[in-house]
Amino acid sequence: MEIESIAANSALIRAREGGGSKGRSGRWKEMLRFPSISQCAELAASIEREYQSLCVKQPIGKKLFKLFCQTRPDLQNHISLLDALEDFERKSDEERREFGIRIIKRFLNSESNQCVSTLLSHEQSCSHSLEADPCSDVFQACREALHKYLRGEPFSQYQNSMYFDRFLQWKMVERQPITKHGFRQYRVLGKGGFGEVWACQVRATGMMYACKKLEKTHIKKRGGEAMALNEKQILEGLSSRFVVNLAYAYETKHALCMVLTMMSGGDLNFHIYNIGEPGLSEDRVQFYAAQVCCGLMHLHNESILYRDLKPENILLDDNGHIRISDLGLAVRLTDGKLVHGRVGTLGYMAPEVIGRKHYGVSADWWGLGCLIYEMTAGKPPFRAHGEHHSTSEMERRILSDQEEYGEKFSLDVKQICSLLLTKKPNHRLGCQSSGGKDVQSHPFFKKINFRMLEAGLVEPPFKPDPRHVYCSDVLDIDEFSTLRGVTLDQTDKYFYAKFNTGSVPITWQNEIIDTGCFEELNVFGANGSRSPDLDRCQSPNSPRRKLLHRIFRRHHHPDAADESRQELVTDEANT
Repeated sequence: MEIESIAANSALIRAREGGGSKGRSGRWKEMLRFPSISQCAELAASIEREYQSLCVKQPIGKKLFKLFCQTRPDLQNHISLLDALEDFERKSDEERREFGIRIIKRFLNSESNQCVSTLLSHEQSCSHSLEADPCSDVFQACREALHKYLRGEPFSQYQNSMYFDRFLQWKMVERQPITKHGFRQYRVLGKGGFGEVWACQVRATGMMYACKKLEKTHIKKRGGEAMALNEKQILEGLSSRFVVNLAYAYETKHALCMVLTMMSGGDLNFHIYNIGEPGLSEDRVQFYAAQVCCGLMHLHNESILYRDLKPENILLDDNGHIRISDLGLAVRLTDGKLVHGRVGTLGYMAPEVIGRKHYGVSADWWGLGCLIYEMTAGKPPFRAHGEHHSTSEMERRILSDQEEYGEKFSLDVKQICSLLLTKKPNHRLGCQSSGGKDVQSHPFFKKINFRMLEAGLVEPPFKPDPRHVYCSDVLDIDEFSTLRGVTLDQTDKYFYAKFNTGSVPITWQNEIIDTGCFEELNVFGANGSRSPDLDRCQSPNSPRRKLLHRIFRRHHHPDAADESRQELVTDEANT
């Protein structure tokens, strides 16, 4: 390995190890400084006051709503119950029954001093559901009733509190303009059709990401504007543990940049062909295929067809979990209509795609079959690894040839591959009325608990070495440069304005929480009073405000939601 690659890898490894608080800029508090509440008036007037968005979907909004409820004696048990229901969903199959009984006794029993009186009618139905199947959505009706109550008067009162004002301040910070100066850049990780992917770190929080840089001249030369904008718009509307998340979208003089989930474990192509003998063990094949299946189902539930499933697009994170990446070829299926067009990577295209017929999710399930086959055999189903054939020959093989199964294929692997690689889409596994549930029910996945997998509770069979960089040497990755002779004009600027939208709310808020910035900055005045930045009588640059701000920042308001969780754990230990 060249010294340049060694140095680049060492710098990246140090950044990953020092991520979070150690990776923050010395000016991080100034970068995330709250504006005075008086500067939030326009946002307060325009923000959509919708409970589900503000108090359930947005992580910081959810935390602040809980903090507000914890200050209200009449709402404390409601929030404790909500926390307990969330904890219930993270319990293993073996723990759910006992934990569910504790929830019912504590919150749905009239004799308990923590009972939620508005939900007592759910005690019997929850008990029956828990007895019948503790792995089902036991508390669904109870949870819906709880949210229905909270979105009424409690939500109205929350909007008049200092906690909602603080949420507005966080939203103002979230909406700050994003530029390249907000990031440190490390080594190049790979390249695509329009540019390179670099490892980067947010200066304010220390969070590591991957920055996908799309060179403007390359986009224009190849007419890739629609593809770039399509990927960005699809990603910003998704929040899935099985698909890379978009955190920021911004532009520089020469590139459009998408800042995405950092996947330090490399792609499946690297693991299949660059570590040991080609192919992966069956437990890894099962695990990765199960997570890809969940990712496809998440996309399909949003009416999104992926269309580019291949090992290079499946990435591993630090812990060995996978995510689907590179959604440039994805398309939204409107009103259940099918699409047509020869789109994707030839060796992984389904017969109906090659034949330019109309198709839907069938193309993705074919892709899953190709992936399982390649992870098992150490080669794609219709050619040897590294073998190059003409387009017409590859099309002929996919349309006519039957894939061959060697000794690496167990009976279950062979069967699921055969069902997913069925030439006729209406006969293919996953293409019936129950969709992905049919795939998950196949005996190949008999060792996978999909409920726990969806909750992130299944331990991966392989964990990447944190001291290893799972990608090609920097000198082996060809450098992208600005194309000469391509002129950018006003029309291009209109397109860039659609792309350059800054932070993605849910991903950004999770970053603030996960890196500890929320806990350190979300402070109020002494004894639950407003801090100076929340005082509407103080002007934004008042000297008194600055002095009080320094004093009151020492008083941290405890997260009472965490206290209620600890109380439940203590209650368990004493039961």
